[in-house]
Amino acid sequence: MAQRALPEREARLGRPTGATDTAPQAVVLVLPGGGAAHSARRTSAVAAASALTLARRVTRSAHRDGVVSHVLHYRYRGWNDEAAHPAQDAEWAVEEAVRRYGDVAVSLVGTDVGARAALRAAGHPAVASVLALALWLPEGAHTTEPVRQLVGRQVLMVHGTDDAHSDPEYSFRYAERVKKVNSSVCRFEVHTDGHGLRRHSAEVAALARDFVLGTLCARDFARPLVDAMAAPPPLGLRMPLASGFGRTLR
Repeated sequence: MAQRALPEREARLGRPTGATDTAPQAVVLVLPGGGAAHSARRTSAVAAASALTLARRVTRSAHRDGVVSHVLHYRYRGWNDEAAHPAQDAEWAVEEAVRRYGDVAVSLVGTDVGARAALRAAGHPAVASVLALALWLPEGAHTTEPVRQLVGRQVLMVHGTDDAHSDPEYSFRYAERVKKVNSSVCRFEVHTDGHGLRRHSAEVAALARDFVLGTLCARDFARPLVDAMAAPPPLGLRMPLASGFGRTLR
């Protein structure tokens, strides 16, 4: 039986949040989760709303730094095998950000399928950093997923140890491969948290904000991030996210 053609759609960026009343100096592109291995459906409204909340939390207090954020709305919810549609859309989004705003630094922030797309799309010269939350990798992909595009970028991965949807061991193994080609990589484990990272959402948001604004706005990293980046594997790739992180960042 012939494979049914996917409907023709275009990816788009949601409305900007953050420094919308001035010329942006940096852009955060948030790539939603809620995807699937195979799907021709659009990004779910729940995933888009969650991504918008994350975008606002990450860029909160960054108005003076000229940081603007957008949520990417994919053409299709599914990764769809070799088509890797979310990754294609992420690459388009970086190009679109540069077209709109000029010579700006870009941080890619992705969750689940969006985390995989963010890591894949990091090869664009404008990309300064990648934050991958609850990275989704199907079985075996941690050994084949490309890593060379991450050279020269600052990379942070965060994964819940009780994630039953996206195996945290796969993201650890992938992080090991990235660390071999790029020293500016670390990974935090959120103990007892699941795929949505909801039990420690405040700490995850604080860590995300510290990393993104540090990479885009030359702010100092919090000490745990500094230590994680400097630690050799496996220590820097299994760094526990402390309860209460963000209440006193430094």
